[in-house]
Amino acid sequence: MTERTARPARAAQAPYPGAPARPPAAAPAPPTAPTPSPTPVLQPVGRLRADWPRTFVDRLTAPLPGVRALARLAREGAVRPRPEGLRDIPLLPFEPGPLPPAGPDTLAVTWAGHASWILRLGGLTVLTDPVWSRRIFGTPARITPVGVRWEDLPPVDAVVISHNHFDHLDAPTLRRLPRRTPVFVPAGLGRWFARRGFGRVTELDWWEAAELDGVRFDFVPAHHWSKRTLLDTCRSLWGGWVLTDPSGRRIHFAGDTGYGHWFAEIGRRFPGIDLSLLPIGAYDPRWWLSDVHTDPEEAVRAHQDLGARRMAPMHWATFVLSSEPVLEPLTRVRAAWEKAGLPREDLWDLPIGASRVLTP
Repeated sequence: MTERTARPARAAQAPYPGAPARPPAAAPAPPTAPTPSPTPVLQPVGRLRADWPRTFVDRLTAPLPGVRALARLAREGAVRPRPEGLRDIPLLPFEPGPLPPAGPDTLAVTWAGHASWILRLGGLTVLTDPVWSRRIFGTPARITPVGVRWEDLPPVDAVVISHNHFDHLDAPTLRRLPRRTPVFVPAGLGRWFARRGFGRVTELDWWEAAELDGVRFDFVPAHHWSKRTLLDTCRSLWGGWVLTDPSGRRIHFAGDTGYGHWFAEIGRRFPGIDLSLLPIGAYDPRWWLSDVHTDPEEAVRAHQDLGARRMAPMHWATFVLSSEPVLEPLTRVRAAWEKAGLPREDLWDLPIGASRVLTP
């Protein structure tokens, strides 16, 4: 494989696991957006850095909730759906099928569940936030199976990680990968992979990019946060990815995010996004989760801000992380899409395990 990393000029920098539990309050500074260099310096893939800031709390776009919010959550107990909200689990869309053939000119996506996608572009197979485990820390077991069996995957050419929450960074799944697999991660998360023997880990800041065999990986902002232990709140960055194949076709993978100004900025910097992969679940109660998880209507709005041509919903129908009824995200996103007057064929509301191929 050929590989290179495009890194823009350094900007000034300051010196959620899979459930919605959140840490004490922290007051963020206004977010800053590094400006890409018109002539980025290319560096080898696999470059880890030791000079990241100790915290990325200045990148938060909303303060993290404090003791009062935690007390209210405990008092209301609104972290799981009521029994009637779970009765539609058997109706959740699950239609596993074979992966489509994919050559160098193919752009295909397959939803494995939650935020895990199998992306085929530029001749590469890329996994996003791969979680093939039945259960993740602090959360009930998944309510739908994984859409693609691990043994049915083609060789994995690269992995992208959005942030370190347990429903997006799953150690048991990653242990299945060869340690030579290229992994693209947010700033500050490289050491986690290096300790587990991965030798081709590339850490990126927002608006930085890496290139692997002609496919470009741009790390872009998201409205979220990071935490994996009691002592590492916001010690690593969070974000999404824009993947561009050699012909210029683009996929935006949002990772995990609330709604906010970054979508319009991403759309401005990356015009002509062909497909946006956006989260539509884990949004209730809104007073608790609106800053970090888009609801279906906000996801459609984010898609419009991006200027993307098509949208594929994700981050629902897999794990029970919040209190909305399990089937509600799908019905609401379809209604929001229709209300926005968008072409029905451009909403790729795939069942888990299903694929779609983008034809030129």
